[in-house]
Amino acid sequence: MAKVVAVCGMPGSGKGIFGDIAKKLGIPVRSMGDMIRTEVLERGLSENPEIFGQIAQELRDEFGDGFLAARLAPIIDNELGDNSFVIIEGMRGRAERDIFVQHWGNDFSIVAIVAETETRFSRISDRGRSEDGGRANFSSRDEREIGWGLEELISNAEHVLQNMGTITEFEQNCTIFLKQQS
Repeated sequence: MAKVVAVCGMPGSGKGIFGDIAKKLGIPVRSMGDMIRTEVLERGLSENPEIFGQIAQELRDEFGDGFLAARLAPIIDNELGDNSFVIIEGMRGRAERDIFVQHWGNDFSIVAIVAETETRFSRISDRGRSEDGGRANFSSRDEREIGWGLEELISNAEHVLQNMGTITEFEQNCTIFLKQQS
């Protein structure tokens, strides 16, 4: 039986680490954030903290809140031909969840990664991605993603991983979770 697990969490919670661990275990990972980063590059836009959120919102406004999920589902279906387990990294909204549930039914579940606000901000400040920025960018990004329904996804997830300790502890918890799922 094929299984699809979407990872959600506020910015800086540890979704990327979770995805990296999955890749190390040989589990295919598709990043919704990478889809936005690719769109920014294809448009030849300057990478700055505001542009990623702007493009994500423009795509939602033009094509609907589930646009990325609708684009991603057939790609994952193709990967499920060769794999029994696929991870979607960075689901952020109700519409995306609804498309995935409609597409895979009981073979789809959500894992939420939870970390405290100050811990997340510290991690974002340290990682240096072009879509990150200062405190104002961090706060507006949180608000935007909450507006898409991210808090609801987190609170209704089938699985929750706490990321309050060290990276090593979180990596171990991710490994245990992923091995239990596959």
